[in-house]
Amino acid sequence: MTKPPIFGWLKRFWVIAVVVVALMVAGAVVGRLRTFFDTDQPLAPSAGHADAIVPFNTKTVTYEIVGPTTATGRVSYLDVNGRTLEAGFTSLPWSITVTTTDPGMLANVVAQGDTDGLGCRILVNDKVVDESHAEGRDAQAFCLDKAA
Repeated sequence: MTKPPIFGWLKRFWVIAVVVVALMVAGAVVGRLRTFFDTDQPLAPSAGHADAIVPFNTKTVTYEIVGPTTATGRVSYLDVNGRTLEAGFTSLPWSITVTTTDPGMLANVVAQGDTDGLGCRILVNDKVVDESHAEGRDAQAFCLDKAA
């Protein structure tokens, strides 16, 4: 008695047959779940947009450079997206404020001036989180807050 050819085929490719059957069953289950929860229906035009996301935890980060009023120099700082921005100052104090709703922001400021003393501060919501002062010829001050 000879075995039908299907048994020889299954004997050689049974793993592939099991995978194909499993994929078909998974596809049927996912299709049923999609129709059960109505996720396959497009958004009705009259339904309007989803609720607008309103910023609720606005944070202000202020960079300040302090020193003698007649000092001039350059300052580099990070914006809310982590990009480095540069500016010049012709008198002190110098400051800039950025606003974000991100839960955390890397805040960094570096300043160098033509003075013997220079300082920097980082304030988050008007609270000082880092402060540094530098002394010496053409002083350079550096402040960093990793979790502003």
